[in-house]
Amino acid sequence: MILMFTRRARATLLAGLATIIFTGALAGCAAAPTAADDRLTVVAGLYPLQFVAEEVGGGRVSVTNLTQPGAEPHDVELTARQVARVAKADLVVYLSGLQPAVDQAVDQGAPSRRLDVAGVADELPAALTEQVAGETAPRGADPHVWLDPIRLTTIAEAVARALSDADPGHADAYTANAQALADRLARLDRAYADGLAGCQRTVFITSHAAFGYLAARYGLTQQAIAGLAPDSEPSPSRIARLQAAASAAGVTTIFFETLASPALAQAVASDLGLATAVLDPIEGLSRASAGDDYISLMEANLDALRQANGCP
Repeated sequence: MILMFTRRARATLLAGLATIIFTGALAGCAAAPTAADDRLTVVAGLYPLQFVAEEVGGGRVSVTNLTQPGAEPHDVELTARQVARVAKADLVVYLSGLQPAVDQAVDQGAPSRRLDVAGVADELPAALTEQVAGETAPRGADPHVWLDPIRLTTIAEAVARALSDADPGHADAYTANAQALADRLARLDRAYADGLAGCQRTVFITSHAAFGYLAARYGLTQQAIAGLAPDSEPSPSRIARLQAAASAAGVTTIFFETLASPALAQAVASDLGLATAVLDPIEGLSRASAGDDYISLMEANLDALRQANGCP
């Protein structure tokens, strides 16, 4: 009997202690919220906008990317949870016209603050058209503004203003972070300008017409197998004109990307006896990415262009 009483007493004591500890933990959580509780919630449509929001927001923001790693952002479909997250966000950063599902979620959810970067970064008109051996796309059709570091700087400044509006008490921090990112992007811009000067060739061929802004910024000519959408199907006549243009320009390399099938680019390269390499449109990250953030991916792209175009 003594042994049974002792066991029961010990069990009762342990249960009581557990209750006290659990109740105290709950009380502590209620009385002292963690630093993360008052962060701004930011939703980004795709990776480059996530990168900017994280760099500018720093520890004051919690950023969610609506495009999952390894997914192709053009055709992204949102879950009910993602749509709800858009509606509740302190700020949504997106690029209208690129991701219809995101546009719809923003329109329906009516978040308290939204930043459409399509209206922020200056779009090139006729000089920025999809060039495929004489074919051109409509003016202002290319949404890939982030591939120009100078335009991405403009977007970073706009994100800083939007975050400052949502959180005025930390406006100076957002402004300082945006300036730090602008400095990094200025160094990247100089590296491109210097690295692509005096190349043997200025024409480059890609599987997807995503590099019009980059080409215009640094004096290159983009020729693309597919159009602005990576899954668009080129006509046989388009392929024939592209092959002729590649031969005339002395192109050595056909570029493909990590988030779309390389089959078509590889087929064109095989027909012409050319090499293949990756030129990343930086629409998202994947295990196959050559870097772990926007800056390192842009540096990898510069290396690839220099090698393909015979730059000194």
